Amino acid sequence: MNLFSFLFLTVSQSIWGLLIPVATTDFHSHSKDVTEYMLSTTDTLPKTQELQEVVVIDQAEMIRREESNAIELVKQDFIRENRGGSLMKSLERVPGVNLIGIGSGASKPLIRGLGFNQVLVVENGIKHEGQQWGADHGLEVDQYAADQIVIVKGPASFKYGSDAIAGAIDIREKLAPSEDGVGGSVEVGARSNNAWYGGSANLFARKGKWFAEGRLTLADYGDFKVPTDSVFVYDFGVALSDGHVRNSAGEEMDFSGRVGFLGDNFRNTLMISRVHTKSGFFANAHGLEPRQVDTELHDQSNRDILLPFQEVKHTKVINRASYAAGKNFIQMDLGYQRNDREEWSQYVNHGYMPAIFPSEFPYPSTLERAFDKEVFSLNLKDELFLDRHEISFGASGEYQHNDIGGWGFLIPAFQQYSVGFYGIEKFTVNQLWKVTAALRFDHSQIEVEAYQDWFPSVEDASQATAEDYLYRAEDFKRSFDSFVWSLGFNYSPGDLSFKGNVGTSFRMPIAKELAANGVNYHYFRYERGNADLDPERSLQVDLGVDLSKEKWLVSFSPFVNYFSNYIYLNPTAELDILYGAGNQVFNYTQAEVFRYGAELSVMHQLTDQWSIELLGEYVYSEQMSGDKEGFTLPFSPPPSGILNATYKPIGGAVFENPYFAVDFRVTERQNNIVPPEKVTPGYQLVHLRAGSSISVLGQAIQTDLQIQNLFNTRYLNHTSFYRLINLPEAGRNISLSLSYQF
Repeated sequence: MNLFSFLFLTVSQSIWGLLIPVATTDFHSHSKDVTEYMLSTTDTLPKTQELQEVVVIDQAEMIRREESNAIELVKQDFIRENRGGSLMKSLERVPGVNLIGIGSGASKPLIRGLGFNQVLVVENGIKHEGQQWGADHGLEVDQYAADQIVIVKGPASFKYGSDAIAGAIDIREKLAPSEDGVGGSVEVGARSNNAWYGGSANLFARKGKWFAEGRLTLADYGDFKVPTDSVFVYDFGVALSDGHVRNSAGEEMDFSGRVGFLGDNFRNTLMISRVHTKSGFFANAHGLEPRQVDTELHDQSNRDILLPFQEVKHTKVINRASYAAGKNFIQMDLGYQRNDREEWSQYVNHGYMPAIFPSEFPYPSTLERAFDKEVFSLNLKDELFLDRHEISFGASGEYQHNDIGGWGFLIPAFQQYSVGFYGIEKFTVNQLWKVTAALRFDHSQIEVEAYQDWFPSVEDASQATAEDYLYRAEDFKRSFDSFVWSLGFNYSPGDLSFKGNVGTSFRMPIAKELAANGVNYHYFRYERGNADLDPERSLQVDLGVDLSKEKWLVSFSPFVNYFSNYIYLNPTAELDILYGAGNQVFNYTQAEVFRYGAELSVMHQLTDQWSIELLGEYVYSEQMSGDKEGFTLPFSPPPSGILNATYKPIGGAVFENPYFAVDFRVTERQNNIVPPEKVTPGYQLVHLRAGSSISVLGQAIQTDLQIQNLFNTRYLNHTSFYRLINLPEAGRNISLSLSYQF
């Protein structure tokens, strides 16, 4: 048993002997965080007397006491102090939250070991819809625009619908300005490992009942460095120039704006945003011939973005309207978003593809794949606040249309729609007990469009007939209905707080799982969908105990989860010759899965200036049926924990609210794998953080410094996109950010 296992078990067994309060996610905020959270859920609710009595809360643990689900709250200070190359990287310190790293500029979330379309991301009330099915597809979200993040760990389909079967990441902007005037902020920063530099600036104004705000974010970075000079890409040795991961540079430009009206009863906010990213793929780990790389060209500069690379433009338009009348609060969200994604790579023929790319083809020879998705969304909610009841009724609808392009085929074009209706009742039994019940019904339909090869499957193309242009996908339509429920309780006797929740959840199969039929060049494999898949269904039990005593803070959240038909990609012994150049074939299939785990957080305030903290997480998964019976699930994170010491000295006239913190992260060896995954060794890392508000000519400038991977440790992250090729994670990285508000 290693150090982390000993500490995790010891503290877990000692919880019932302590009376210690729950810590919020950032472990440094109390009643103000809870009040702002409750206010943000209603988007600056009008201050009517009836609603103030129910909604405006000033007790520190109220949100945890009132929500029976496992919930974490992340504030802007936490994001700023832990800022990484992407929003999910900034959240990596939260127990139960992991990420699939995609180089240094993008990542996607895992909650308790589940990710992709099993974790729903909501931005300003609207479900984020991109091409999130790919491990290389990061979130198109401006992390500087996120003021508060609510993380729901565990099934949340009763509130959010499909794709929230593992949890939700709910991203929210700042509240509207509370007073007339003009203000804003500027944040700039730099990072040493990949020579990143960039920042964000926003400007807001309010006059009377009207307000407006705008934000611009820019970033540019080079190839990130790893503490090794060579790696093996599927048994081929690849030398790295000074440790740089060839062609992993990128750039980002985001802008957003909003304008709103704040009446006494009626409020309306219109929000527009656009996130534009361009980033390279590791040149030696993409396509069918990763050995044929012009290293001299790539190594001339660490900042250029050459083939292969991806470019994504994500546009959102959201309008939120709310009306408060008596004991009713009504809200409507309308959303439009477009995800325009292009993947560029050198053309390489295989199978029956022509050796020379046809000049008459409607796409350039370097456009490997393109996806253009448009989404229209509608959310309606009516909340009724009575003496002991909080009753919510809601409905949601969504329509998607996705077109494809490029010479490489993986999934066909499709269109789908979904509608859902739910009801939630929160009943206060007495001062100690509160119970919650929820019901939801959803109907979804997906229609897949046929796709025919642009090249004939014969040796001599001049002799081809219409039948020789094979169909990789046929027209078909599937409909899905789902009914889910949830029951929970909160018991809060004084400083002690218990919670529990049991409920079902579902997820509709996506187009890739139903109709994929092509080569995935990022993984050197052939993927094949299954049009007969059923929706994923899950039953989960969540428990939580939050205790308080003197200078201690503790939260413990165990869970048990059962999937009756988990969808996964299963490797077979089949090799595809016609389309995949002999790549191994992977088929989508379903199996029973049993999972359990827990998160633990403990903080002790030693003195007014010193505190220590332990964060831990553990998840176990096992397939109970199918070809991989007895194996775990892909991307299952190993047990890990963080030991932290924080020092906050008394500030002076120049340095206000200074802090110094050291994190010692311990991650165990992950030998519970599913082929083709590899066993990942354990590792230990040291991270440093420091910061202060510094007075310069009478102006306060917030300064934050991070040193990640202090000792430049070579280690492998089991949930990394590049784990299968044994590419280690980034080496030492020194980050500095300066923030000024006016």
